[in-house]
Amino acid sequence: MNIELSERSRHILKTLIESYIRDGHPVGSRTIARDSGLDLSPATVRNVMMDLEEMGLVSSPHTSAGRIPTAKGYRFFVDTLLKLRPLELDTDEAQALKGMIVPNASLQGLISSVSTLLSGITHMAGVVTMPRRDHLSFRHIEFMPLTQRRILAILVFSESDVENRIIHTDRDYSIDQLHEAANYINSVFAGKNVNLYDIHRHLLEEMKRTKDSLHHLMQMVVEVAEKLFPDQDRSKDYVLDGQVNLMEFAELSDMDRLRLLFQAFNQKRDILYLLDQCVMSQGIQIFIGEESGYDVLDECSVVASTYGVEDKVLGVLGVIGPTRMDYDRVITVVDVTAKLLSSALNNRH
Repeated sequence: MNIELSERSRHILKTLIESYIRDGHPVGSRTIARDSGLDLSPATVRNVMMDLEEMGLVSSPHTSAGRIPTAKGYRFFVDTLLKLRPLELDTDEAQALKGMIVPNASLQGLISSVSTLLSGITHMAGVVTMPRRDHLSFRHIEFMPLTQRRILAILVFSESDVENRIIHTDRDYSIDQLHEAANYINSVFAGKNVNLYDIHRHLLEEMKRTKDSLHHLMQMVVEVAEKLFPDQDRSKDYVLDGQVNLMEFAELSDMDRLRLLFQAFNQKRDILYLLDQCVMSQGIQIFIGEESGYDVLDECSVVASTYGVEDKVLGVLGVIGPTRMDYDRVITVVDVTAKLLSSALNNRH
């Protein structure tokens, strides 16, 4: 943000924003003159606040003579005025956070514990996208016949990461045929550090090579795999915890706004699209107010970070709250939690 402010103006803006984050009330010139630590009169502060308002960094609600930060003001604060306190993984606070994550749980359980952790610490909404399955190494598969041409596929990625999927087939298969198909897939791919995308691609290539002479086993494997492995949309999901916390913030308590916000959480599409924007970025990503591009989030901020295994990004975690959030604390919590989740996932593989 290319805005030039004097040291005095920067200090007054910082004092105003910190006061508003802390108390949630429009901030007047007398409060700033008292809290700024500078020898300034309220009249001088008022003049500076008028300049800040003209720049679009603060605004004046109709019901109050005080000012509140705008999204532009928060952005300047976060980018220029905020001094983050780094939290290393070996500190007592980080170890306490680590103790709240359940490393031996199932993958779903681990992700759920992290979203609950983010929500519990920040008292806002914690969100974690499910890991991208195309980056998780396949270890083993089993098939079990169900009723009405349905098959239960049991996918094993690690000792504590097992996923069950139900697929619908075009014909009935016996348990012996399903064992034969599973044995084929396991014999070709198990233990070879491949992911579901690799398996799907290999089977498609095999199908092209042998399409004129597909034997019975390959026909069965190809049909089952076509229905099972292309299903990458299962990773297009997230675990959300603590959305009711947002009702505690006055600026989000309007029932129509809350209804639209909760509707967006349930539909997931827009939130997932926003979080997906973080996948290609490094470090913490912050969307303040209208920066998200979605009207329903105009009064919210999203602080997010990627997590992964080794050099592979598996997903995104973050906190959704009002623009009046304690950015210093939330950014630190998100950053450390992303590192702790990445560490927990690395230890599972």
